Amino acid sequence: VELWQGPDNTPHKMRVYVEDGALRTFNAVIGTPRGPNTVAIRNIGQLEFPLDAVVRPDRDDGLAAGIASVATRSETIQGGALRTYPFNPTVDSVAIILKTDGRPLNARIELLQGPNNNKQVVELYTEDGLDRPFFAIVETPGSGNVVRVVNTAPVEFPLYASVDAYRVGGGIDWPDDGLMIGRAF
Repeated sequence: VELWQGPDNTPHKMRVYVEDGALRTFNAVIGTPRGPNTVAIRNIGQLEFPLDAVVRPDRDDGLAAGIASVATRSETIQGGALRTYPFNPTVDSVAIILKTDGRPLNARIELLQGPNNNKQVVELYTEDGLDRPFFAIVETPGSGNVVRVVNTAPVEFPLYASVDAYRVGGGIDWPDDGLMIGRAF
């Protein structure tokens, strides 16, 4: 996913991997300030794995406003560092906001379920993390979900991350993964 602004300017780039797009859809907001922009979506996967994409404008009461409303705190992640955010099995989706103080934003966001089992990965670049912050909703069905945010920039480029529960349910829609934690049989 790329944002094009003019003929030779790509101020926002994302590379997204989702293990099961039907179970964990990818939802993100790309800021498009100042002038005409184009959003480019390419599937670089194999022919047997097509994708469906929807690009639409986000109004003042849209997805970005919903994500910002659940953000309670932000943490500084220095360049080269990482933070992990474990979530309760009752959390159905997680809201993620990444931004900087006007410097470039380079990050890797991973949804893990179990030890080093990537379910979703987003590699992100934004030329100005204050002008174009990253907003996303990550679906977290099942148990043992951990969101890992890695700042892949040098130490001079810290980022500010807010990762909070977006939708909390009873786990009724979970697939049967054979693991019950904290519930009576």
